Formats: sequence, C-alpha cells, structure tokens
Amino acid sequence: MKKLSILILSAITFAACNNEKKSTSDNMIAPADTIKTLPYPKTAKGNVTDNYFGTNVADPYRWLENDTSEETKAWVVAENKVTQDYLSQIPYRDAIKKKLEVLWNYEKFSAPFKEGRYTYFYKNDGLQNQSVLYRQLEDSEPEIFLNPNEFSGDGTTSLAGIEFSKNGNLAAYQLSEGGSDWRKVIVIKTEDKTSVGDTLTDVKFSGLAWRGTEGFYYSSYDKPAEGSQLSGLTQYHKLYFHQLGTPQSQDKLIFGGNENQRRYIGAYLTEDERFLVISAANSTTGNELYFKDLSKPNSAIVKVVGGFDTEQSILTNKENVLYIYTNYNAPNFRLVTVDAANPSKENWKDIIPETENVMTASIGGGKIFADYLKDATSFVVQFDMSGKKEREIALPGIGTASGFSAKKVEKELYFSFTSYVYPSTIFKYNIESGQSEIYKKSGVQFDPSNYESKQVFYNSKDGTKIPMIITYKKGIELNGKNPTMLYAYGGFSISLTPAFSTSNIILLEQGGVYAVPNLRGGGEYGEKWHIAGTKKQKQNVFDDFIAAAQYLIDQKYTSTPYLAISGGSNGGLLVGATMTQRPELFKVAFPAVGVLDMLRYNKFTAGAGWAYDYGTAEDSKEMFDYLYKYSPYSALKQGTNYPATMVTTADHDDRVVPAHSFKFAARLQEYHEGNNPVLIRIESNAGHGAGKPTSKIIEEQADKWAFMFHNMGLSYVK
Repeated sequence: MKKLSILILSAITFAACNNEKKSTSDNMIAPADTIKTLPYPKTAKGNVTDNYFGTNVADPYRWLENDTSEETKAWVVAENKVTQDYLSQIPYRDAIKKKLEVLWNYEKFSAPFKEGRYTYFYKNDGLQNQSVLYRQLEDSEPEIFLNPNEFSGDGTTSLAGIEFSKNGNLAAYQLSEGGSDWRKVIVIKTEDKTSVGDTLTDVKFSGLAWRGTEGFYYSSYDKPAEGSQLSGLTQYHKLYFHQLGTPQSQDKLIFGGNENQRRYIGAYLTEDERFLVISAANSTTGNELYFKDLSKPNSAIVKVVGGFDTEQSILTNKENVLYIYTNYNAPNFRLVTVDAANPSKENWKDIIPETENVMTASIGGGKIFADYLKDATSFVVQFDMSGKKEREIALPGIGTASGFSAKKVEKELYFSFTSYVYPSTIFKYNIESGQSEIYKKSGVQFDPSNYESKQVFYNSKDGTKIPMIITYKKGIELNGKNPTMLYAYGGFSISLTPAFSTSNIILLEQGGVYAVPNLRGGGEYGEKWHIAGTKKQKQNVFDDFIAAAQYLIDQKYTSTPYLAISGGSNGGLLVGATMTQRPELFKVAFPAVGVLDMLRYNKFTAGAGWAYDYGTAEDSKEMFDYLYKYSPYSALKQGTNYPATMVTTADHDDRVVPAHSFKFAARLQEYHEGNNPVLIRIESNAGHGAGKPTSKIIEEQADKWAFMFHNMGLSYVK
C-alpha cells in the first residue's frame, strides 16, 4: 500500500534496454491519464462496530471476511473486471509479458541430493509451471521421478516437499492444491513409484520425519468447520506418528493436544534416527526444545529448554552428545554441546561461540558449516566437530551463499551463490580439500558486467544506521528520473540477503533502479535488531523504509514521480503503513498479500502466532492505540490522494487471508481522491505464493511492471 500526490510529468528521454538507436517517439512519456479506469464497484457497507477499551471502531467491510459467500465472490469478479480492463489498455503490457517469457525460458536446476541408491534433483525446462523431480544412478541417464505438472491440468497443484526413508526405499511427498497451506501426503515405493496406499489429508505446517520404514511423524491442526477451511482459526498443533498400512484415524498423538497446547509443533530425527527432536512454540519467535531417545523402548520425552524466550534446535548428535544451535545468552547465535543424559542449559559447552555477526549453522560430511551475515551478506567458515576452525570458504563475490549440508558419509556437498547481479549458481564443494567448482551455471539471458550493486548506509529518523543495496545499469545518470523499485520486509527476524531476480531484469534493462534496505524487525543483526521493529517499536520499521526512499531521492537516484514501493505479507503491511503515513512520497505502490487490518489479523488461520511481532488489539489500551494508529485499513483518510496502487492477493491464501486486501482495497477506493488508479488484482486458484505456477508468476510480474511504468508516464523500450 502506498500514497502519492498527483504530479504533472514532463517529457523525458527514457533509457533503452539496448544500444540500438530509438526514435524520439519511442522514448517520450505517455501521459498516465490516457487510460480511463472503469468505475469502481459499489461496495456495500455494513454497520459493524467494535469497542476497544472505550473506542468504537467501525468496520463497514467486515462482510468481505466471508470469502466463500456469493456476495464476496461477486465483488471479486467485479474488482477483477475493473483491474483487467485497466491493465489491458496499457499498450506494452503484452510486450513485457513476452519478454519475461523469453527471460524465463532456460533450464533451471536444483542442487542434487542422494537418497538410497539414487541421486535426485529438480529441473525445470524453462516455462514448465512446476519443476520436475528427477533421479539417476551413477553413469546412467536421469529419469523422471515425480512430475507435478501432471498433478493438475492448470499447474496449480504443486509438490510441497518430499522426505525419503533412510534406506531410500520409501518416500512421502506433500501436495498443495491451489497454493493452500493445507496439504495431502502420499507415500510411494521409490523403486517402482507405486503408491503403498497410504494417503493423509488435512496436514498443515508440517515436515515429515521417517522412523525406519515403519512410518513417519507429521503435524497438523483440527480442520476448521466446513465453509471456513481457508480462514478459520488454527490454534493448536498436534504431532502424530503414522504407522504405514493403518488408517490416518488411528495415528498416534505424540505431542500437543489438550495436555501441551502449542500453536506450532515440528519434529525431525537425528541422522542416526536415535533421537526424535520436537520443537514447540506459540509464536513465530522463541521455542521449547524436547527430545525422545528412540533407542530406548518407551522412553520419555525430555525437555531441554522450556519457555519461549529463545530459539534453539538440535543440529546433530555424536552418540550421546547433542549439538544445539541457540541464541540463549547469545543474540547472534552460538553452537553448544551437551550430554543427552544431562541436557539442561547449565551443562552446555560452547563449540562455536557467538560473534559480532549473526550465524546459522549446518552439518555436512561430518563437518560444521557456520554461515555468517556481515551487513546482510554471507561468509562461511568450516569447523571440525570439536569446533576447530578449518577454513573460510572462498565465495565468488559479495552475496548470499546457502546449502552447506549433506549426510555424514558424503565427501562433497553442493551450495548455491547469488546476488542482485549474479544469477543463482550451484557449486560442488570438496569437504576435505576445500576446493569448489561450478556445477550448474544459470542460463538466464543476463550479462552481469553491464550492472552493478553497491551497499550504502543511511540514517533513519532516530539516527539508526540502516544498510541498503542499490542495483542498476552501469552509467545511469543520477538525475532523479530513474524508475525505482524500493522493496523491503522488516519483520519476524527474516533477513533479506542479495538474490537474483529474473523479473527485475525488466526494470534494470530499462535503466531502472532496484533498492533493498535491511530494516529493523529483520534478522540481519540478530535478535536485538529484530526486537527493535516489534510491537510498540514497529514504527521504526516504517521510519526506516521512509528514510530509504528519502535517501534515494536526496542522492538523485530517483524522485517521487518515479518511485514505487513493494512488499509482500509482512512487507505488504510495510507498504500499506508507509503509503498511508506518507502518501505524497511515492508514485506507485504494490502491497502484496499484506497484513492490512492490524486489529483483526489474529482472528484468522495461524495469525495469532504473529503476536510476538505485532501485539494484539486485546493486549492493552496502549497496544490497541498503537495498532489502530498505523493499521493500514484504519489509517486510510477520506479525501486523500494516494499513489497509484495495485493491491495483490489470491483466493486460496490461507496464511494472510485475502480479507485483509479486500477490505483495504474497498476503503481505499472509497476514500481516494485523485486520478491515480487504486486497484486490486485477485489471483484465482493460488495462495500466499509458494507453489504458484510459472505462467501465473509471469502474468503477475508483467502486470506489475506495466502498471508501474505507465503510472510513471514512461514507455517500455523493447
């Protein structure tokens, strides 16, 4: 969500995507008001009012929360008609889509991994809606193992995860239909890919953890009532064990339920299958840690860490010694060991102590790999199992490295490296020698030598120094007229590290600028950085984002008529909050699948688990007042000229329910005063984003760039 005053744009010359001489008419600004928006649908208003600590809050669009009602369905159809009519009039929309299809049309591979006798990998031929899982034996040709493109006619059913038994003879894979977080689990024999007859339903937010070949652990909630499956509150997670050959109704409850009411429960086994590890949490930050020694019949579940103040997991074990990754007394994380017989925190011993840089850790080939973030970019150090440093791993540049894991017996592993100007590349790494070589190079049509990324630091409103990486075509003129996309997230301790985007080539080739600041609320500088952007400090996140925009304007990268902001999920909240607070600062806004009603987010699906970051309107009058002030749905003001806005959501989003976007868009269209279009684009048969087919991704990205360029008064140069 974003805001912006109407600006009269003067003609300028727009940067071409190649060196061909273009006619003057190709580069002239096309006035953004040449397209007439259909009248917005007349959205009915109800008289619902809630009282929070003596304050009455009207919610006239509450009826849009019922996403299965005929009235809501009719509203969706009407809104999409307006949006598609507008987009269809942008003369270069189809040209951008065709260009994206060309850019996307190259073979894409995942890193290979070994299960049993086979090596598996994912591959997409180019424009396939879903990547295909292949396998091969040594010195043989690959064969298709699972092809998700055959799961549904329109490519909207995706492979949402697969786990193999330790011997590789069995596999259980998850299916997501229409992007929903609710999954089916199907079990097959890997040798001939035939089903064993076990299919589980109504599984959500779950891994799959095999115990031998007898069965596996999984997690789920009680399914909401009929008619509210995609929006109903999912409160208490339950961990089950499914015994192969038995009906799901007989699955044994292992943890959770009435005795241990937790909102999120996950489980996995150590590689030797001795320990079942259980993580339990009530919010997205902090977890309890338990284990069960499966080598001892009828052993009890042992609590390692209680409470939810810190985060921890068991990475591996060496016989009775557990390796625990934790931020207990270490906001930037450390790795400790402890004897499973006496696992309490007072017995922990540092293996890799905390440093000034945030660390994640993984195990591969009997070694420890510590992946550190320094100003949101990676450097990786290899240690032996006693914590002795062996080497820092050479990376091809400044960017993001990931994937340093493998089974203990492996002699090599595969990792990926990427940056905003370095297409994702897979490297094969020799664990003993430390030598790496390119295994799969990206085939995307992009020449990194023509572009550059640089990191800058700017001051936020309160003086806090914030890092930002700015990417653009070499030689652009800092004249304030470069179309710029400012993208961020700022929450849930999630770190935004450099990553290549095929879609962004459209912007960069046109002489545009892509800027990503690392706002407070993220995890780039550890838990203190995260906390600084939560609850009553959430305004820091919005101030950081606004300051990033002002920096780009002050340094002449862009100016308000050429500045767009974008973010998804919690980032959609970010865009909504900043466009309602500073509507004059931005020209275009893209709030995607956003959390936009901060007074009611905790009423749907697993939203109550986000309270650690947000607080809730029921916590206290002070917390209500704080949320009410910045909640995008509540903060919209009548008679305000907002930026050209395209809200995006999907009908099967059961994580951030589409009601957030529906209600926000309805009120935005009611209150907005000006010529900028304020639209909502509602994708059908799609969810929060995971598993979205390639065809839908390309269509959505084409619409985004066309909407942005047109509302900046710019043409698209082929």
